[in-house]
Amino acid sequence: MLSTNYLCQLTGFARTTAIGAGKILLKKARRHHRIELKGRVNLVTDADLASERFIIRMIKKRFPGHSILAEERARIENGSEFRWVVDPLDGTTNFAHNFPFYCVSIACEYRGKMVLGVVYDPERNELFSARQKGGAFLNRRRITVTSQFRLERSLLATGFPYDIGSCREDNLKQFNRFARLARGVRRAGSAALDLCYLACGRFDGFWELKLHPWDTAAGIVIVEEAGGKVTDFRGKAYSIYGKYILATNARIHNQMKKVLA
Repeated sequence: MLSTNYLCQLTGFARTTAIGAGKILLKKARRHHRIELKGRVNLVTDADLASERFIIRMIKKRFPGHSILAEERARIENGSEFRWVVDPLDGTTNFAHNFPFYCVSIACEYRGKMVLGVVYDPERNELFSARQKGGAFLNRRRITVTSQFRLERSLLATGFPYDIGSCREDNLKQFNRFARLARGVRRAGSAALDLCYLACGRFDGFWELKLHPWDTAAGIVIVEEAGGKVTDFRGKAYSIYGKYILATNARIHNQMKKVLA
């Protein structure tokens, strides 16, 4: 069984590491970036790689026996009960275009369950964090989801998959429906921050499809510890290895689920 004391140690480490990686990103921001293409619109920059190298180095030094799943280059399986799930730069396209909405996301999985999440936005110096049964925080302030219970008064967030130009399955029809039904829909380009904004009451709901484990691993812990609800589009238990995510303040969950159906 995972002790509260050890979980606090893991969370403290993740917070410190995320801030350190964020400083690397901030230092590289608004400079000329070396950009590689992983797909038609899927980018990786030198900042992604520098941030990931720093995070992996920190994990290996502090927890050498733990497994690691990171977006860019790191896949380390040690047979451990612990797996770190890392996005060194969520919002790479934003970063490459000097649009200041990006973050570092670090989560830890224990025996198949996400037990902590940390997301750091270096542009605004906002550190979102949560651990299992420990509440969710923005910097040192405890956060909760909104109490909004009407979809027509809700502000929603979403994103579009990288293969939107070539695949028939996308969320454009869903976007159209929600744009007509809700107060507004935002598409800012970082799923991790979208989830954190939901957790602290800036959004009321979020949905997306075709995300990767590192996109949502930290954010879902923060949302749930802030009192929100996370499922797939049908209302079943969400897995970071799944294809569809619906996250809300819990009060508008069924209303959004009906639209997605």
